[in-house]
Amino acid sequence: MRSPLNATETNTVVGESDQPTHWLNIPNLITISRLLMAAVLFVLIEADGWWKTATVLFVIAAATDFLDGFIARRYGLVTPLGRILDPFADKIIICGVFVFLLSVGGSTSKSGVTAWIVVVVLAREMFVTSLRGFLEKQGQDFSAALSGKLKMVLQCAAVPLCLLSMDQEIVGQFDSLIRVRDFLLMVMVVVTVFSGVEYSIRATQMLRRGRSSETPSDDTASS
Repeated sequence: MRSPLNATETNTVVGESDQPTHWLNIPNLITISRLLMAAVLFVLIEADGWWKTATVLFVIAAATDFLDGFIARRYGLVTPLGRILDPFADKIIICGVFVFLLSVGGSTSKSGVTAWIVVVVLAREMFVTSLRGFLEKQGQDFSAALSGKLKMVLQCAAVPLCLLSMDQEIVGQFDSLIRVRDFLLMVMVVVTVFSGVEYSIRATQMLRRGRSSETPSDDTASS
């Protein structure tokens, strides 16, 4: 039978309250709303001409990414569903925006988004997600690294510029918008690739440590 002290320590580690947290809580509702905003955003991009509205909607959706995580940790509302939904919503909105911008930008790449950029972003997200799922299934902690957080910040900064660069009125008012957008996209791609390589090295080291800990030492084997 577990003592009250152990129960308290367990709740402190996982950051959850004494009572089971219902899956339909405020952080999860905010995450679900981000998925709905993503769908509306994709419609606005495909409709062509609603670039300012699409930019504002994306900024709001990106802000909810911080908000739902803060509320969940602050008030002990972390749930298994939330741990799955939150990164899923992030990847849907980021990857989806790049895909839709590529489709409306055409071969002239008016949005600055090229097929190579989309491939790099999608490949990195799918690869790291697969690594995280594999390692965490084995009980390993594969939380986000600094490069992953920087990658997300750069993506959230680049997307509004890509959206606004589709608005000819905005481009006419800000001559440097295209140059800043292209530079930011280039930096984002470099950090995205670097982040994927860093996560790969980290995963390899974790797997090696796991195997070495499972291999019996010479003294143990001879005893």
